[in-house]
Amino acid sequence: MRKRLPGKPGPLEVPCPLTIGRLARAAGVGVETVRYYQSRGLLRVPVANGGFRIYPAATVHRIAFIKRAQVLGFTLDEVRSLLDLEDGRNRRAIQSVAQARLDQIENKLSDLQRMRGALSDLLHRCKQTGPAQACPIIETLAGGSSPA
Repeated sequence: MRKRLPGKPGPLEVPCPLTIGRLARAAGVGVETVRYYQSRGLLRVPVANGGFRIYPAATVHRIAFIKRAQVLGFTLDEVRSLLDLEDGRNRRAIQSVAQARLDQIENKLSDLQRMRGALSDLLHRCKQTGPAQACPIIETLAGGSSPA
């Protein structure tokens, strides 16, 4: 038996009852991922009923939320914070989490641009030097000089 989730985007059909294996399949993740998310406090562990744990269908959407947040670069700790704010009422807190992530991304981009410039310069210098001279890339990596 399959149940369509009301009010959710897309034609997602979820098998019922939703055991951990069916949940993982419906969410496109492994059972280990579901258990890991549970251990990190991102998903609740339902009480066993008749020897099986039955998950609410909304858990599939919660996993999708987690995966989309990871694609945007959020850590699982940040995802947990966002899930705590999922109702959307505390916009300042949501914005704070998102701004902190954006600041980290900007810092990484600056670092990557600096590394790109240094490596580009080293590569250019390596191409310009003859075999009688030390390779600037190797020399820099060996600690003989610092990158530009």
